[in-house]
Amino acid sequence: MWGLMLSQATSIPWLFCLIRSYSNTSLSTGSVSLTKSENGCEWIGGEAEKELAEFYPKDAEGAMPIAYIWARTIQCEGPGCGAEVPVTRSLWLARKGNRCVALQLIPQKSRKCIDLRIIVKQRDSWVDQAEPHARIDNPRFEGTAKRGSVTCPCCGYTTPVTSVRRQLKKRNGGANDAKLLCVVRMRPNQAGRIFQLPQSFDIEAINRAAEELRRREHHHKGRLSLVPDESLPVMSGVFNAPIYGHNTWGSLFTPRQSLALSTLARLISEAAGKLEKEIADKELVTAVQTCLGFNFSRVADLSNSLCGWKLDVQCPTHLFARQAIPMTWDFAESVCISQSSGSWSVMTERFASILLNIGADWSVGHVQQSSATNHPLPDGSAIAFITDPPYYNAVPYADLSDFFYVWFRRMLGDKYPELFATSLTPKDEEACQMAGWDAVRYAHKDSKWFEQQMGRALSEGRRVLNPRGIGTVVFAHKSTVGWEALLQALIDAGWIITASWPIDTEMDTRLRARDSAALASSVHLVCRPRENPDGSIRTDEVGDWRDILQELPRRIQEWMPRLAEEGVVGADAIFACLGPALEIFSRYSKVEKASGQTVSLREYLEHVWAAVAKEALATVFEGADASGFEEDARLTAMWLWTLFAGQTGANGSDNDEAEEEESEETDSKQSGYVLEYDAARKIAQGLGAHLESLPSLVEIKGETATLLSVAERTRRLFGREDAASPTKAQKKKKAQLQLGFVSELEQAEEAGSWGSKGVPPQGVTVLDRVHQSMILFAAGRAEALRRFLVDEGVGRDERFWRLAQVLSYLYPSASEERRWIDGVLARKKGLGF
Repeated sequence: MWGLMLSQATSIPWLFCLIRSYSNTSLSTGSVSLTKSENGCEWIGGEAEKELAEFYPKDAEGAMPIAYIWARTIQCEGPGCGAEVPVTRSLWLARKGNRCVALQLIPQKSRKCIDLRIIVKQRDSWVDQAEPHARIDNPRFEGTAKRGSVTCPCCGYTTPVTSVRRQLKKRNGGANDAKLLCVVRMRPNQAGRIFQLPQSFDIEAINRAAEELRRREHHHKGRLSLVPDESLPVMSGVFNAPIYGHNTWGSLFTPRQSLALSTLARLISEAAGKLEKEIADKELVTAVQTCLGFNFSRVADLSNSLCGWKLDVQCPTHLFARQAIPMTWDFAESVCISQSSGSWSVMTERFASILLNIGADWSVGHVQQSSATNHPLPDGSAIAFITDPPYYNAVPYADLSDFFYVWFRRMLGDKYPELFATSLTPKDEEACQMAGWDAVRYAHKDSKWFEQQMGRALSEGRRVLNPRGIGTVVFAHKSTVGWEALLQALIDAGWIITASWPIDTEMDTRLRARDSAALASSVHLVCRPRENPDGSIRTDEVGDWRDILQELPRRIQEWMPRLAEEGVVGADAIFACLGPALEIFSRYSKVEKASGQTVSLREYLEHVWAAVAKEALATVFEGADASGFEEDARLTAMWLWTLFAGQTGANGSDNDEAEEEESEETDSKQSGYVLEYDAARKIAQGLGAHLESLPSLVEIKGETATLLSVAERTRRLFGREDAASPTKAQKKKKAQLQLGFVSELEQAEEAGSWGSKGVPPQGVTVLDRVHQSMILFAAGRAEALRRFLVDEGVGRDERFWRLAQVLSYLYPSASEERRWIDGVLARKKGLGF
């Protein structure tokens, strides 16, 4: 049930079946219509508008507000300042095509305050929206916040993140007293958004909404509070908002948002009485009321103080851009009674449209809530077992679901008393590794406990499956430890893994995917029961280790080209090979060596990774003999292929939702290319390389390994490993190149370490020499590059150009490395090669 609350998309088929199971009533006509009825959604929307219209005033020309843009504030702690500073990461309001609109902060030092103005771009210049003839030179679009610290426009003092956190914590997150920056409106019968500075009537309406909320809370007589006051847990990295003072679920909403949502929740509860006057079937009334509740959940997702502002379509973005409760500095407030994103009417139309498009030719189904470790189904009764299990501590599903649960309990608690019996969702038996996030509440939920629960769940799945049935387990975790635990649980539970297919289920623009090794696809493991005719697990077949090792490379060689033909490459291909590789191993109850020693799954997987890496490397170099390259080149190629093969612009995403999450003070932009250490270690071993023996190429920190960027290798490659870091003056001198290593090249030249011809000494390996040429190109050393390639003979090594071509394919298209290597390749013909 809570998974359905968290993800509306997964709930739609169930809701449709629920409605169809009670009545043949059409969804587009009749008394129970989702879009036309005076009951249900339309009645709620109309009543909500009557109650709330005064709190969302139109302007003098009748333009209706569709969104409000806010910023939390802090008091500048600079000496003698004390100005109220809006905390914002960006001043952009709209940025799409020719339309560019932004806010500007105007510091008033004498008054110790900050005024606002809106500027728009007209051709090649910026002007004040209120005074189109007033040209704005060199406008700034960066906000006041950077990595949690806030810089005051009045005095220039930067209040550190610890102080920012302390100030907001005292004010319960700062949503209640945030500063209104801009009102976004639409005029009747006119396309396009209007951006306006807040007027006095806007502020008055906000104050009236807060007063009305206080009045309703005072007169509220319900068993539960009007606005959810249940506690919000602190789970750093996932629930960051509580670190800044959001201590209850209700604190995530501004007073006006709380007023609007509590109004909708009450109307949904009251809708039952109105429906029962016209519909005799009380179960059908409950079904429709449940649909209204799910519609509410979509509104709530877009009506809280953690929603961002999307510049291209100029609308609020929903909270759950990823599975977390992050902290946001500036946020967008949607208007539930408008006709735009986040409104009740728009959510209704979308909901109804999906239901109608699904169609009405459905069979009646049955839904029952039960534990995955204790199914109510009898043995062998199912023909298919399909599951997408949790991935260790990847997503705290139950805690996240509380965002919706606390509101559903207020709307539908009397309809589903058994589901809403507790103040928050039940969590004790949730199969998720949580001890690392919250050792107080989840002390028992360590990795061992999680793996035991997974084993029990998969055993139950095999039990209820017919011996001729099929199982599918969806997995998209990037941790090799996670994969090994899942595969071990499957084998121990009596499954044979027969295949694995990656299916595109993830958005490449999602936050978790950017600049990380997260899979672009979900790998679907296809399984069959390993059973005797009587249904018991087959335990008497023993595999021969030599036979398995002989069959393994053949199976990978068959599978990898097939995946490549389907466009499955990189990390997706590596994990997709696990299925056919595991079929060889999992068809036996155990595998033994000639000595009688039992082979563990972990030992077998080491061989699988080696076979996959070898075959993948042949794919990367496409027919060329990769053994002609040193281990650093082989590892670099495989590393980049794992991360970026098949992707375009992997580092060039311009998704403004990335600004929804505040960066912690300990964060820094990761340079280089990061993999989980264990995955990197296995890739390296499969190529005959060892990470620890390549310190000039790979940096190991904790559980991650980073392939250093080309720029980071400058000192080692040019004989200046002990050189001092570039000074600020040197960096400023070469700022137009945006290359911090240019000054180091200058130091190396001046020290005479390049020899009489003015070129650097050749690197030890082909990869070293390719990287040297890239750095020379990037630094604008055209003559030194020519001498390096021609006079020193580096370019006469065919391996140099072959590796350069491979790297051009593998580096992300938007990366600096891609531009540099393509620049070197572009000079090949002109240099006579």
